[in-house]
Amino acid sequence: MDTSPLLGYSMADDLLRSRRLVRHAPPPLRGAARLLRRASGRRMRLREPSFRVRENAAEELEERQSYWAYSKPVIVLDLLWNLAFVCVGFTVMGLSMEEKPVVPLRIWVVGYILQCVVHVGCVVVEYRRRREVGFGEVGWGSGGSGSLGSGSDVEDYGSEQGMADDETSVTKHLESANTMFSFIWWVIGFYWVTDGGQTLLCDSPHLYWLCVTFLAFDMLFVVICVAVACLVGIAVCCCLPCIIAILYAVTDQEGATDEEIDRLPKFKFRRTGNFEKLNGEAQASEGLMTECNTHAPTEHVISQDDAECCICLSVYDNGAELRGLPCHHHFHCSCIDKWLYINATCPLCKFNILKPSNQIGTGVV
Repeated sequence: MDTSPLLGYSMADDLLRSRRLVRHAPPPLRGAARLLRRASGRRMRLREPSFRVRENAAEELEERQSYWAYSKPVIVLDLLWNLAFVCVGFTVMGLSMEEKPVVPLRIWVVGYILQCVVHVGCVVVEYRRRREVGFGEVGWGSGGSGSLGSGSDVEDYGSEQGMADDETSVTKHLESANTMFSFIWWVIGFYWVTDGGQTLLCDSPHLYWLCVTFLAFDMLFVVICVAVACLVGIAVCCCLPCIIAILYAVTDQEGATDEEIDRLPKFKFRRTGNFEKLNGEAQASEGLMTECNTHAPTEHVISQDDAECCICLSVYDNGAELRGLPCHHHFHCSCIDKWLYINATCPLCKFNILKPSNQIGTGVV
């Protein structure tokens, strides 16, 4: 089983592309994810397949969210946001030429503006690189299956890819250095503002409130980033069908088409074991899956451990409609159909239903 956490640094790092979030992104949520995983495992009694589905869903969500982060509207908003900080900073410094603060607030504002400019440059370079190599057009449904050709085409692609990777490395190192410096700079600014106190407010009100505003905006975005990352992590673990339904409603079809999904076999579940309840909740019971819409229906025995949907965590009721995938995994039709519409892979084993040749002999779950 994959031991990677539900959410890593990239989820929090790319939730919003504002410079404030990129520079002050929270630390990796590995520890929090593991604690959430243990707690949910004890309370919800999640089985290993259910954990694996949620970790795969979180990974796919990070990929889509990273794609959204470099979409043109988000990039334009990010640039306008940071340029607004630059303009406000220069304007206030021009209006406060006669102010003489007891601490070097002007130096701090200049450093803050410089970080904005560096971030804008990094964003523009990364956005152009993604457009040139086509990364910006990669979505969930992509499996990297495009043919590269042969001979000189492959060599040209390899050389272009190498140049893009080098450029990305420089940009990432510069952005990382800017992030580290901005954190230290924020601490210095906070110390100067709090140390000056009422003296700064009386002698340099414009510079004082400018610095307080910049510091407050940075802190606000950090709180928003951490809160959204935590909410997404909890939702992936506890309410995955809701996330799938939202993505199904707001995104275009990037996975399997309705015709391709309908070609997958549909089954009816029938209990053969005793129906039991524990603390008012129905317990899974062994049963049979009978294929629908066929003259010679086949039946598959489902053990008690496998008689639940790994997506919605609900046990299979009598008469429940199930969808079987080529990898032999099965889920509620209403759950898996929406997933396949946005991502044509099995949420449990990542088998691509559009590429039967990739089957690797996965067992029945």
